[in-house]
Amino acid sequence: MSIIEGHIIEVRVPQLSESVSEATLLTWHKQVGEAVVEGENLIDVETDKVVLELPASKSGVLTRIIKGNGEKVASEEVIAQIDTEATAQTVAQPAAVPSPVPPSVRKLAREHEIDAGSLQGSGRSGRVTKDDVLNAMQQVSHGKAGGQDARAPVVPVIAPAGNRPEQRVPMTRIRQRIAERLLQSQQNAAILTTFNEVNMQPVIDLRNKYKEAFEKKHGVKLGFSSFFVRAAVLALQKFPVVNASVDGTDIIYHGYFDIGMAIGSERGLVVPIIRDADKLSFADIEKQIADFGARAQVGKLTMEELTGGTFSISNGGVFGSMLSTPIINPPQAAILGIHATKDRPVAENGQVVIRPMNYLALSYDHRIIDGREAVQFLGTIKEALEYPGRVLLDL
Repeated sequence: MSIIEGHIIEVRVPQLSESVSEATLLTWHKQVGEAVVEGENLIDVETDKVVLELPASKSGVLTRIIKGNGEKVASEEVIAQIDTEATAQTVAQPAAVPSPVPPSVRKLAREHEIDAGSLQGSGRSGRVTKDDVLNAMQQVSHGKAGGQDARAPVVPVIAPAGNRPEQRVPMTRIRQRIAERLLQSQQNAAILTTFNEVNMQPVIDLRNKYKEAFEKKHGVKLGFSSFFVRAAVLALQKFPVVNASVDGTDIIYHGYFDIGMAIGSERGLVVPIIRDADKLSFADIEKQIADFGARAQVGKLTMEELTGGTFSISNGGVFGSMLSTPIINPPQAAILGIHATKDRPVAENGQVVIRPMNYLALSYDHRIIDGREAVQFLGTIKEALEYPGRVLLDL
């Protein structure tokens, strides 16, 4: 925020990262004439990576909203003003001039509890259009409606004549970015996937033996994710090209291990980064994953936490997936897919026995990673998980 007069403060969009050109204003939590308190969130700002909160830098009264819900904004753009000397009772609110609304559009808005008269029309002469109503319904999905969580999805159902309803909902910026990156990955990389299976019994036994002592000492539960992260780091150290990326005709070998952990949320898939994973303990990894998971559900991850990464892990097993072919997160060269651990019959020493098996998938960019390296990389992860003592002892 900046001061334009002694007591008038401009509310500006936060500085966005270099890769983000614009953002979308979601829902104003304050209206013109209302008092605001320093540090109080004024509005949520959505980029293609994360949702940011914009807090008030000073207490006062919101005297002007320049950019409304759903509008596109750039870094440092002025979107509102606060008067630090005014009180809520002394601010005269300008009378709203309703935009013209065709009857059909008004009917659609009424069916979905949208006040069409309060919308800023995008049509000729400020006329409110059907798209304006649809955009408003999309914003409701981000706002607090009926006491629901601020980011609980609200999917409008448009029911034309007859009994064949359809839905048309604009993609959020995050969903658009996900679509772009996945398509980019498939178009710009030669993706292959190799598979292996791992007996998770040794990890399960080790976890069961120490999980209570681990939680008591570190204040976090001992999950399975830290085992996969440490096993992946071990394999990446052995096969550096899997930790590399392509830049034109060059291969960039990264001398650090930043592991992206794919997390599903109501807003879509996000991949926060565990920085320097090779230097972290099991407890450090578990704490970061737990923190990322909790904040992803409420859109509190920062852009810095979602940027970068040299290798990714996607755990479809938490949703019950048996097998999948994960898509590489560009410009990375590979991604590990983890799946549900299930009791399955396997052959051991000529006998059929039941073991808790997990199918692993490694999708890799065949431009720089050969099949031999991919298979051996996945075999290294399998060995590390079936002999977890070696991971713990760095053998």
